[in-house]
Amino acid sequence: MPTSSLRSRRVRAVAIGGVVLGLGAMATLAAWTDQEWATSPFSSGHFNLEGSTDGNDFTDNASLDDAAGLTFSTGADNLAPGQSVASAFDIRLGEGTTTGATIATKASGDGDNLTYGIQKLAAGAECTASATGTTVVPAGATLDSAARATSFTLAQPAGDEAGEAAHLCITVTAGSELEQGKTGTGVWTFTATSN
Repeated sequence: MPTSSLRSRRVRAVAIGGVVLGLGAMATLAAWTDQEWATSPFSSGHFNLEGSTDGNDFTDNASLDDAAGLTFSTGADNLAPGQSVASAFDIRLGEGTTTGATIATKASGDGDNLTYGIQKLAAGAECTASATGTTVVPAGATLDSAARATSFTLAQPAGDEAGEAAHLCITVTAGSELEQGKTGTGVWTFTATSN
């Protein structure tokens, strides 16, 4: 019995010593920790699309209430079947814009028997019903349905300058079943998404 008791006391002593040794080792490890920290501020950029009906004076036309009034070629107020009229509309990224953009186009309206198309012309080119350039919306798109529009990009402006304008030519054509004395309105929306 005494031997067993002695052995039990030794085991307990070794166990207690191990606990003490373990706590000491943990304290030693904690003394060798180190940290590095890093931080950075963030801020957002600027983004603005502008439009112009004359290619010179650009303004914000951000809603239907502020829509730019297009000036179509002679005859837009006296259309006959098969007749086409055209109007230029330029868009660009405004001063201070800090990213490029992808432009999507859609139209709406209540003009029965009217179709349209949009060409992107070289800067300064005359916008006429027969003008050709890069097709944005193929001719024959109706005002009251989704057109097969092709998106295009505007490059990020340099520094604080406004970006290079896209010179667009919108052509509207009267259908063969156009009725006399009718009126209608076309609305074109150009949506810029930053990229």
